[in-house]
Amino acid sequence: MAEESYPQELKYFKEHDWVRVSGDEAVFGITWFAQDALGEIVYVDLPKPGAAVAAGQTYGELESVKAVSDVYAPLSGEVVEANGRLDDEPGLVNDDCYGEGWLLRVRLGDKAEIEALMDAAAYQALLESA
Repeated sequence: MAEESYPQELKYFKEHDWVRVSGDEAVFGITWFAQDALGEIVYVDLPKPGAAVAAGQTYGELESVKAVSDVYAPLSGEVVEANGRLDDEPGLVNDDCYGEGWLLRVRLGDKAEIEALMDAAAYQALLESA
């Protein structure tokens, strides 16, 4: 399992998701905190390309040995790609949540939504206050 970290270049959502924005697209994943709380992830259910996701709404599920947890979209848009490697290797989310364990690539619908996300320091403050 990866060491606890919250990369500075990412944006964070209150439901423990991260976003890496590049132009009109973004990659979504779950944070170190989320994967640690879930434990060993054994199954991932994600939407297919072309599906719409809406900020603050669920778009998929992660099943661990402990529980099934909904995954929330930090931003709105259209799914361009789901991480197909997770079908056979769901543990990548635990091993490399900010890299190989990403969940979705999305074409952004409203880039202004990015302003509502937290930077790494604000996300860590949220964790400390919980």
